[in-house]
Amino acid sequence: MKGLDELTFDNRFARLGDAFSTQVLPEPIDDPRLVVVSEAAMALLDLEPTEAHSPVFAELFGGHKLWSEADPRAMVYSGHQFGSYNPRLGDGRGLLLGEVRNDAGQHWDLHLKGAGQTPYSRMGDGRAVLRSSIREFLASEALHALGIPSSRALCVIGSNTPVWRETKESAAMLLRLAPSHIRFGHFEYFYYTRQPEQQRQLAEHVLDLHYPECKAADEPYLAMFRSIVERNAELIGKWQAYGFCHGVMNTDNMSILGITFDFGPFAFLDDFDAGFICNHSDDQGRYSYSNQVPIAHWNLSALAQALTPFISVEALQEALGLFLPLYEAHYLDLMRRRLGLTTAEEGDKVLIQRLLSLMQPGAVDYSLFFRKLGDQPVEQALGVVRSDFVDLAGFDNWSQDYLARVQREPGNADGRRERMHAVNPLYVLRNYLAQRAIEAAQSGDYSEVRRLHAVLARPFEEQPGMEAYAERPPEWGKHLEISCSS
Repeated sequence: MKGLDELTFDNRFARLGDAFSTQVLPEPIDDPRLVVVSEAAMALLDLEPTEAHSPVFAELFGGHKLWSEADPRAMVYSGHQFGSYNPRLGDGRGLLLGEVRNDAGQHWDLHLKGAGQTPYSRMGDGRAVLRSSIREFLASEALHALGIPSSRALCVIGSNTPVWRETKESAAMLLRLAPSHIRFGHFEYFYYTRQPEQQRQLAEHVLDLHYPECKAADEPYLAMFRSIVERNAELIGKWQAYGFCHGVMNTDNMSILGITFDFGPFAFLDDFDAGFICNHSDDQGRYSYSNQVPIAHWNLSALAQALTPFISVEALQEALGLFLPLYEAHYLDLMRRRLGLTTAEEGDKVLIQRLLSLMQPGAVDYSLFFRKLGDQPVEQALGVVRSDFVDLAGFDNWSQDYLARVQREPGNADGRRERMHAVNPLYVLRNYLAQRAIEAAQSGDYSEVRRLHAVLARPFEEQPGMEAYAERPPEWGKHLEISCSS
């Protein structure tokens, strides 16, 4: 393990030049202090865990100090926001400090959110507030623990620096890790500004560093795009199966690696609601839970448009055609496992759809239903969850079909509970849990943020004394309004 002064920097994106980013130094926040840290994320950089409690840790990630080998850059990109093209976005409050190469040869971007104004701040102050920084930290690490591809979060640094949103709040900085922070919007920017040389340079950069296996293909760029489609199909399949709602699926928030990226007003489903809208600012429901699949396809189409200088329209359309069947395959595979099924049958899709249609009017808790279904032998478990439903006759009919489906599974029921509990979390990041932790942190008490992070790091395991984190939310907790404001 290493100290903070032993990191090896290899700033590959910065070497692309000034057409791709602008060199900007972080603006320090006042009285920086550690709010929460992920030792698992520190391990990605080979950092010794005790380094988090050294004074220099908060100073580095609070903007007061900088490695001599770092090359902080604000990236330029564009994107479609709520369906409308914005020609110039970029890192308005974040900086790519540099890229660290660990001992295993892996590269990790160190991206500091809330680092102050950049040329792309668009009249903003370039700051992030404590509440949004905590939410992204918790979500990044919680999704990773669930097996959902995501950027990672190393730490949140709090401060006394005041910022104004709807009210006066305190500024914070979040250190985010990812193998790359390149977005769909990067390709859109160079396509719509007619910079073909830079666009090809960007494509070669992504191909060489992140999709090297595609270079041997007859059409490397097409193979790369196909891989991006495949990764996003798997990602959205996992979002939908676990009831995760991103909230702001703009093309500038879509990672070229197919990972969950740029958390804003996200939420996990509490009561199942196919039309659930987690973003208070999303008046039309563009990014509702049920719309995430078509919107992901739409975003991939926007990326495809930006790649037309390199790939034929026909080939791009053919690759795009892979998205929906691949998404459905990933989604059905995970949903089968959540129901304790180990084989595939043609009628499984309808069985799952029938279950969800029964959940909706009864406001059945989406996560706890699957967990309770695996707690006991199938007939007893069905008796327990039955009381959550409104349409009892409909649920009884479904139960009979589900029981018959389970009985057609090969082998016996041994291991059913373990198999189901391995994919059905007991603990999920509910908005009210995050809100309680945020309110305590805003009062200077960081213990609840740290406790919640620790619980969510092991979502599938029962943790003695943590029963309160596995309960259904109170009514007030189901109706929290979360917006893009950060």
